[in-house]
Amino acid sequence: MTGHPTRIVIADDHPLFRGALRQAVSHALAGAEVSEVGSLEALGQALAEAADLDLILLDLTMPGVQGFSGLLFLRAAHPEIPVIVVSANDDPAVIRRCIEFGALGFLPKTAEVAQMGEAIRAVLDGGVWTPPGVDLSAPVDHETADMVRRLATLTPQQVRVLMMLSEGLLNKQIAYELGVSEATVKAHVSAILTKLDVDSRTQAVIAAAKIAGAGWAAAGASATS
Repeated sequence: MTGHPTRIVIADDHPLFRGALRQAVSHALAGAEVSEVGSLEALGQALAEAADLDLILLDLTMPGVQGFSGLLFLRAAHPEIPVIVVSANDDPAVIRRCIEFGALGFLPKTAEVAQMGEAIRAVLDGGVWTPPGVDLSAPVDHETADMVRRLATLTPQQVRVLMMLSEGLLNKQIAYELGVSEATVKAHVSAILTKLDVDSRTQAVIAAAKIAGAGWAAAGASATS
């Protein structure tokens, strides 16, 4: 750890829960600097402005996030910053997928403040923390494991394009949102199809939805081939 105070960003769209997490941080780490954001867009701005962040506490369901897309984007854009996922869904399959996608911890929203502090300290010390008593073992599904690996190879911009494809946006709409040319978007889509080993935009969205959460397929049917 460097000489600066521990810097943590809490990304959650519920102010009351952000308050509980802030309390847990203050109990676990005296003098920590804590920022709060309520959407993926605000988190992106905070990451652009902040230096030497030590930890992100990430809600799986907040504006701008579909399924595990926020976690995928963060791990692609900032692999050096540890992430603890916080979620009301403490299904072992969800916890396992979070760890597969690069999170170093998982906190159920039902956790006590003391347990939150324990998780934060463990991850800052270089460990991995998941709720005690949760069985994360599972039969290996080679097809799923392969798609998890493929999704993890996407660049931050490719993750954003895939998220927008899942919303049913056309290339020109994605280009406008990202401030790039349609040719650049087409290149990103082509790279996504190659990395995921699929033949169409629709197949890419369906594959992502199967692995990264149903939200990815909310508009998948309207994505054109």
